[in-house]
Formats: sequence, C-alpha cells, structure tokens
Amino acid sequence: MFFTDLDSSNHNFSEWLIKFNKYALKKGISEKTINLVMKKAKYLPKVIEYDRYQPEFYEDTFTYIKKRTSKKKVERGLLIYGTNKKLINKVEKEYKVEKELLLSLMGVETNFGTYLGKMDIISSLATLSFDQRRSEFFTRELLTLLKLIDNKIVDPKVLYGSWAGAYGNFQFMPTTIKNYALDYDANNVIDLKSINDSFASAANYINLLGWNKNEPCFKKIIINKDIPIKYLNTSAKLIKNKKKVKFFKKYINNYEELNVNENLNSAIITPDKDIVPDSNTLSPAFIVFNNYELILKWNRSLRFALAICTLKENIKNEL
Repeated sequence: MFFTDLDSSNHNFSEWLIKFNKYALKKGISEKTINLVMKKAKYLPKVIEYDRYQPEFYEDTFTYIKKRTSKKKVERGLLIYGTNKKLINKVEKEYKVEKELLLSLMGVETNFGTYLGKMDIISSLATLSFDQRRSEFFTRELLTLLKLIDNKIVDPKVLYGSWAGAYGNFQFMPTTIKNYALDYDANNVIDLKSINDSFASAANYINLLGWNKNEPCFKKIIINKDIPIKYLNTSAKLIKNKKKVKFFKKYINNYEELNVNENLNSAIITPDKDIVPDSNTLSPAFIVFNNYELILKWNRSLRFALAICTLKENIKNEL
C-alpha cells in the first residue's frame, strides 16, 4: 500500500527523502543499505521531462515501427546471434522462446546493448516516487530495488540505466529482476548486462508470461466502414471485445490474405486513433493475437508490441 504521508505537493525532495528512508526502514530495508544508497539520491528534473514526453505517445505507428525495425537493426541482430549462437540456441530450446523474439526485444529495448542508459537508477526511481503522477508504482519499484541490494542480488555500483529505472540488455525493472532474472552462468551474480544472464532472464520472463512459440503476433488488415466502433481497440491498457478470427471476416477486406487459424482468439487495434491528431478512424488497423497481448505485459504500448513482432519477423526472414 502506498504511504500517504509522502506527498510531493507538501514537501521538497530533501524532506521527502528523509520520510522515505524512515518508511523503507519500516518495510525491512537495512539501515546499512539506506545509508549506502539513498544518501546519494538526487532529484533529476530531466526524468520528469522524459516521463511527460515518450515517443510512442506522439509518433504515428508507421514512423515508430520503421525507426525500430530497419535493415541495420536486423544486421546487428544477426551479428549478436552469430557471435553467441550456441548460448542463444540453448536458451531458445530450454525456454521454448524463439531466438528471433529475444533478439528483437534486445534490439528495440537497447539497440542490442549499445544503449543501456546512463541515468542513476536510484535517483531516477526516487524522483518518480517523489513525483505524484505514478508515485505508488515507482515507490514499490524503489523499495524492491533496495531489497535486491540488501540481499546482494544487485550491485548498487553498476545501477545505471533508463530514466524510468530499467536496467540491462532487456531493460528489466526491479520487480521484473526480482521475479524473473536468472544467474544463468551460475557465478553467484545476476548480471543483466551480460549475454548469458540477460538472454536467459528474458526468455524465462516471456516464457512464464505464457508465450506460444511459433504462433503469430498480428496481421495488418484493411477494415471496412461497417465495423462497429466497439471492436476497435485504441488503448494498450486493456484489449477488449476479443473474438475468434472468423468472427471478424465480414469486416476485413483482405481477410483471404491473412493465412491464420480462424479459431485463434483475436482483437482489432487501431493504434493511431487516440494519439495522432486527425488520424483515420479505421487505419492503420491490425488484428492481434494472444502472443501480441503478452508483449503488452512486457511494455504497455500498442506500438512497442507491433515493433517487437515486426523486427522478430524481419530477423527470422534473414536467419
């Protein structure tokens, strides 16, 4: 439960930090960890700027996907695979998750480890916990990270990552590290910037979410004006009005080109509608399946999931 006495509207960051540290102690974080880590926490105004402006909320779908699924991106993915083929094939077999999906996730998240972020994660999480927009969520993440440090699962000296507190090749948040990260090479350290631990951890995560290997993510469709608006999903928070593929046949002009099992559960998304000014209500449109929704659990963005699945197919076509 979020602690109500920490209110950024009534306190400056320094005052908030004192209250947070007392709260962390009550939550079981050791005084040693608090003194070691939280005394260095700073308010980062840039983090708030990034939180208020995220590209997936402003770019149209075509632009967003094109930037993240380029030929150059595919080539980098093939290079990573070629260099680590034995490990990646082993992880794919063990966790029943396609190697091209893992490469795609790494490619979109961190450009294959070339951009891991340089933000001090403790300060980022503290800033977002202090801020009121999503304070409860980031407070939990900060407490989780402190507990991971307490338990010597995470080394605080290497905690540099994204503005939102994500870390490593696949940008795991603290709760994701706690629930899914693995010491795959059994060296007593979980290093999510290493190929071994990061690939196994990502595969473990997506596998436990329920990934169905070799099933589709989505298909681009052309829908006709007869489709009821209630079937058009514009938000990643909750995909509604799911039906068997064959139910939507009468509304899809290019239905015969889809080449998918008609009995798969599906839904229709129109990702530009609520975000891009003056966008077409019916276009672009995609019919999405269970695997697509699992990517949304990784990152709640319609465009992110489309980009992941597109890059996955692009890499698969070149393997």
